[in-house]
Amino acid sequence: MPYLAKMLIYPIKSLDGVEVEQRRVLASGALENDREFAIFDENSQVVNGKRHSSIHKLRSPTAGRSPSHFSIPHRTISLQLPGQASKHIFHLDKERQALTTVLSDFFGFAVTLQQNSLVGFPDDLESTGPTVISTATLQEVASWFPGVTVEEMRRRMRANLEIDGVPAFWEDQLFTASGDMVAFRIGDVQFLGVNPCQRCIVPTRDSLSGDAYPSFQKIFIQKRQATLPEWVASSRFNHFYRLSINTKLPKSEAGKIIRTGDKVEILTSDA
Repeated sequence: MPYLAKMLIYPIKSLDGVEVEQRRVLASGALENDREFAIFDENSQVVNGKRHSSIHKLRSPTAGRSPSHFSIPHRTISLQLPGQASKHIFHLDKERQALTTVLSDFFGFAVTLQQNSLVGFPDDLESTGPTVISTATLQEVASWFPGVTVEEMRRRMRANLEIDGVPAFWEDQLFTASGDMVAFRIGDVQFLGVNPCQRCIVPTRDSLSGDAYPSFQKIFIQKRQATLPEWVASSRFNHFYRLSINTKLPKSEAGKIIRTGDKVEILTSDA
């Protein structure tokens, strides 16, 4: 039986995720606190892993630790910068200027931390709902790359909702060849599957060091095409560097709560 096994939100875009057990759906369709903040440079360009590989090094020096730690209830972020023994802890609301000063020093140029509590800062401005992937998909894709663990692949793909109890690429049912959205439900919350998510350069790099995996994109494309289930709407793949599903949510779902353990059910393809 498909169920929601993990839920991850990313309070500051391009920094680490936080695993949560429940989350409220915003009117925009986003999960509360997901990509609520983003770092911007003086040209109003977002500072992210696509443009700045150094962002991976905002991390704790302890092997295996994630780069930063968020406390959602306390609204704090803890960062340990390269070459520094002590941690920096900042309140995201009360100490934002101090945080941006440290981040500016780290990047070597002035940055600001902007907030959008209504929509967040999604990559896809048309599909602002959470991204969906299955645990089996992460396991399968990790197997394509010797030395890359499932947890590491999870950090690279940065999906919000992880479905278990299903085979690899189960989530590819959540879009159609015609472009119609697919209605599905997680617990009491209805979603609309839109399209397979186009990946960027970020998954090609180690999530903690920023080091590139040799030929990652080439291997991914070859394996993704070779393992694409026969029933998948392959016409939606103008290339095969796509994984996880972008979603929208009907306005009626605003304020509802989604929880790990919730049952997942595909309703209809006539959205």
